[in-house]
Amino acid sequence: MLAKAKVDIAGDDFREGLTAIISVKVAEPQFEGQTKTKLGNNEVRGAVDSAVSEMLENYLEEHPNEARTIVEKVILAARARQAARKAREMVQRSNVFSGAGLPGKLADCQDGDPAMCEIYFVEGDSAGGSAKQGRDRRYQAILPLRGKILNVEKAMRHRAFESEEIRNIYTALGVTVGTPEDSQALNLSKLRYHKVIIMTDADVDGAHIDTLMLTFFFRYMPELIENGYVYLATPPLYLVKKGNKSYYCWTEEEREQAMIAVGDKGVHVQRYKGLGEMNPEQLWETTMDPENRQLRQVTIENAASADRVFSMLMGDDVPPRREFIERNATYATIDA
Repeated sequence: MLAKAKVDIAGDDFREGLTAIISVKVAEPQFEGQTKTKLGNNEVRGAVDSAVSEMLENYLEEHPNEARTIVEKVILAARARQAARKAREMVQRSNVFSGAGLPGKLADCQDGDPAMCEIYFVEGDSAGGSAKQGRDRRYQAILPLRGKILNVEKAMRHRAFESEEIRNIYTALGVTVGTPEDSQALNLSKLRYHKVIIMTDADVDGAHIDTLMLTFFFRYMPELIENGYVYLATPPLYLVKKGNKSYYCWTEEEREQAMIAVGDKGVHVQRYKGLGEMNPEQLWETTMDPENRQLRQVTIENAASADRVFSMLMGDDVPPRREFIERNATYATIDA
């Protein structure tokens, strides 16, 4: 028996997770926007609606079990949407400008001009401590993350908004969800930083955190990426030192060149396993100083391709991910 449920159903609840491929031949197609993701010919909609409605009605009448499954899925989507709305409202209420205050671990900067300010999301308290001591307090803010954030690709939307770490990200950035034009869009009117920098260890775990953060930004804050606000910090892999000569190296080639430059005898090579191994001065001069650091700006060149990659790497479907790993495994190296 299907339990009675008093929920408000919206069209989006039916379309949640739905993918449809429709082949339509149009003599003179007109598209909306530069990306050509939406057909603008109004006459096509009526024909498609009529054909799909008739076929879908016949199918559901002949397959009551599948119809029941669809109804249950729609109810679940409606409940999740309402839970997400409540969780999102909780995020709005905890916004820094509503009086709830900043996250406790955030070390904010002094400058009030967002265009001049940048925030570093760092991995753990150890790296956060070095970053807080080494930063330029005038324009650099630090927010340590507690471990790995939620994989939003596998979680329902309301679960993401219920995550403390994700709520802290919203609060620290000062952004909210919803605009007069779009209830799901990110409101950047009170964004507090124009550089949002992910700074993690140069190892496998750090790369995983980078990917989780980028998945979150792509799914929940794409406007940040589209406006060019998201960056990845690039800490060095090695310090090659001999006497009073020191060379920071970001690649194996740079390390080999540095060792040739200083000579083999008496040389000390330090492999940085994590940001916490650097003292504040080293972290500043290699990874945070605008004069010397290497920041990689995150961009979206092809939204459809990016969507496919995030779904494959971070979603529930295992076979495509396994195929991707096996196909690219020859390029992987073991970090001894």
